[in-house]
Amino acid sequence: MALQEEFERQGNWLFRCRSLLPLVILPVGVVAVVLTIRFRGVLFSAVFPYWHLYEYLCLAVGLAGTFVRFYTVGHTPVGTSGRNTHGQIADVLNTRGIYSTVRHPLYLGNFLMWLGIALLTCNVGFIAAFVLAYWLYYERIMYVEEQFLRRKFGDTYLHWAERTPAFIPCFKQFTPTDLPFSWKKVIKKEKNGVFALFLLFSLFDGIMAWQTGASPNVVLLAMTAVSGIGYLILKCIKKSVPKD
Repeated sequence: MALQEEFERQGNWLFRCRSLLPLVILPVGVVAVVLTIRFRGVLFSAVFPYWHLYEYLCLAVGLAGTFVRFYTVGHTPVGTSGRNTHGQIADVLNTRGIYSTVRHPLYLGNFLMWLGIALLTCNVGFIAAFVLAYWLYYERIMYVEEQFLRRKFGDTYLHWAERTPAFIPCFKQFTPTDLPFSWKKVIKKEKNGVFALFLLFSLFDGIMAWQTGASPNVVLLAMTAVSGIGYLILKCIKKSVPKD
């Protein structure tokens, strides 16, 4: 099999299984943070006296990823930027708004969200391995998506791709979108993201408190509780609203 076809085959498989990636990252991250605490890693020793402040810094990185996802989903038309896992979907080619600065903003958002969590381990080796693994994993998925868009939209896609970076945004190219921002779409598709982020941060904060005797971050626990209640309320509202 030619390398191009092999990349596409791997990318299609990874695209369908991308929701399983956290199930691999999370337990490895838990082990990494426990080992880092017990063996007093360099980064851990440097940040531990300012642990809660460091947590907020990591949280800012994670929330930046959430913002990127919110902005992307809220300004995109129906038929794009979903959480589908069965195959590629693109009724139109997004080239304005955030898509005028970067070709894969949702994966950029995912990266920042998970980078914030990875930084909590204070394990330099794990953080570096995460960045490398994320790139190798999503490189195949991005390749498949771009092949799909190239076949469907032809020269229109090629002209857009030539001037738009794949992963690192170029903000000076920003072109406003004509689509209004839809909170309804964001809440429908992203309601679990914020709660999951706070929940994982509370998990790592709890591990730190358990292993070191440090005080739990009550502000973080409160934000987790509030986001969890909000998530449950939205789930109940969704179930009570009849489908069209």
